[in-house]
Amino acid sequence: MTNLRVGIAGLGTVGSGLIKLLAAQELIIRERCGLKISATAICAKNRNREREFDTKNFVWHDDVVSLAEDENVDVVCELIGGIDGPALTVCETALTSGKHVVTANKAMMAVHGQKLADLAEQKGVSLHYEAAVAGGIPIVKALREGLSGNNFYGVVGILNGTCNYILTSMHDAASEGESQDFGTVLKEAQKLGYAEADPSTDIDGIDAAHKLAILTSLAFGTV
Repeated sequence: MTNLRVGIAGLGTVGSGLIKLLAAQELIIRERCGLKISATAICAKNRNREREFDTKNFVWHDDVVSLAEDENVDVVCELIGGIDGPALTVCETALTSGKHVVTANKAMMAVHGQKLADLAEQKGVSLHYEAAVAGGIPIVKALREGLSGNNFYGVVGILNGTCNYILTSMHDAASEGESQDFGTVLKEAQKLGYAEADPSTDIDGIDAAHKLAILTSLAFGTV
């Protein structure tokens, strides 16, 4: 059985969740894929922070370059976030070192996706970013594979859950002859956990723009 050793950069909600998910789904993955996938190395800003798992079970790296160059890591998962900085560094270093990369970073992929894709191709490794946009569909796989023989003339979709909730609530209220202002519905969305405490990335259209940049790049063949 093939062993796939995963290094995880970033131990926030998503990174910590991935560690727990890999452990919980280990048997299913073995049976269906013939792979033993396990997180073996981790990296985060604060080594001493209390976490939901024992960090002693993993090789700890104090910086992302060290993680990306670890010879005992086959795949690097970037879950740090941000357009540049450590997120971009760990991806570039991992690809250059001949490692596959998985990222959920839509902002980075929207801005640097072409450069990273070119680097992955040069090094003969894979760059995967399904979780960056509409991962529940999954749309990246559909565009890359299932619809690869189709011609695309445009990309349209509901790309931001926060805006969708706000606009739908306002529309439904108006349809019933009532009125709900934007600010009130936004606060409601925050209480329900649909919107961040600082919702600017969502309501200013930045999140949707990043996702649209990725989808149009896929649809029209630039990545």
